[in-house]
Amino acid sequence: MPPKDPDLTPDAAPRIKARRSKAVRRLVIWYRRNAAVTTLVDTATTSASAAGNVAGSVTSMAGTVVNNAGNMAGSVLQPVMDPLRRLQGGIPGEELEINDDERIWMAVDGMGGDNAPAAILEGCLQAIERLAVKIRFVGETDRVIEAAAAAGLGESMNAAIDAGLLELITSGPSVEMHEEATVVRRKRDASINVAMDLVKRGEAQAVYSAGNSGAVMASAIFRLGRLAGIERPAIGALFPTKDPGQPVLVLDVGANMDCKPSYLHQFALLGDIYSRDVLQVSKPRIGLLNIGEEECKGNDLSVRTHELLIGESRLHFAGNCEGRDVLSGEFDVVVCDGFTGNVLLKFLESVGSVLLGVLRAELPRGRRGKVGSAFLRTNLKRIKKRLDHAEHGGALLLGVNGICVIGHGSSKALSVVSALRLAHSAASHGVMDHLAQLGAKVTSKT
Repeated sequence: MPPKDPDLTPDAAPRIKARRSKAVRRLVIWYRRNAAVTTLVDTATTSASAAGNVAGSVTSMAGTVVNNAGNMAGSVLQPVMDPLRRLQGGIPGEELEINDDERIWMAVDGMGGDNAPAAILEGCLQAIERLAVKIRFVGETDRVIEAAAAAGLGESMNAAIDAGLLELITSGPSVEMHEEATVVRRKRDASINVAMDLVKRGEAQAVYSAGNSGAVMASAIFRLGRLAGIERPAIGALFPTKDPGQPVLVLDVGANMDCKPSYLHQFALLGDIYSRDVLQVSKPRIGLLNIGEEECKGNDLSVRTHELLIGESRLHFAGNCEGRDVLSGEFDVVVCDGFTGNVLLKFLESVGSVLLGVLRAELPRGRRGKVGSAFLRTNLKRIKKRLDHAEHGGALLLGVNGICVIGHGSSKALSVVSALRLAHSAASHGVMDHLAQLGAKVTSKT
């Protein structure tokens, strides 16, 4: 008879050793066969390691044997999985205690947005718990109270009011999402107008609205006014980059469809101040969105703007920025006209969900695929979360005489909290003082 397979002998120690090495080989082979998935993750987020998470998950699921396998697989995939660990950094933990004396008043358009007023109110209540802010919530009071009761927010709302952290400010009929921007002239007591007036009178440090963006901009210009020397305000949005701690400010993303070279020049100056004061970048690198790096590339607007920026001594112009370089981390501020910027913004909003869908489709089927998917599930969700526009909350309207944050029309509670965090950061760093000084210098030069 032929000799028996050594794996089938009654010796217990060799059997354990054989099974252990087989588990190691299978896990490593699974990772190597799915190089397409890891390459996609590397392209989307640029390289670092989830080996610790993988090892920890495997340890809890299968003990010492699979733990060794996880450690080996982690060492093989260290360069590929690094971006996933970087993406898990997120926002640092919120402060547990907030000194009420340090809170800043914020005016909120409670009737603006598709999900108003309930979602906006919920976000404001969460912001009061997490941020050093107090809220003046502007809206049609009866509708706000009714929506709060329906959403189960009545008790929290009343508690915040009793604590002096929330005030309900009565307004008239609000501006609907489908209405023209000029309607703010007719609806003088609309919620957005009342909120702007609170900032103008100094009763709030900043204003937030997720309503009709055209109406918000029109109201800001009519009520707050433009900064001296600034021809057109611009909407600036923060985009994620390869480095989670280094976003890039892109402006304009929708306020001005047709621009002159002087507008883009002023956008660059506004973005430079915001990047230095709020994002704490000592020497922001300014880029001009274009189709090539060469000075001669682009349309007439790009060529003429390039000439203005390269001769501007008040900022560091790093040259033209191609579309592929916007998220590279090589620029701190990117300027463009509102039409191009809005297309770029809407495209980025879709990236998170599309990326997750592609990765899900590429993961193999069967038991091995399910095991591998379980390893990556949390990491993939964190990738989507980092690219989710709701995590960034809103965009700043730069160039008006006050801090104004415009939220997405579909904003929910998370977006409201993120937007108010952005407004609080701008108000806390005295950005308006430097913007006013810029306006004075531009006026004196002209």
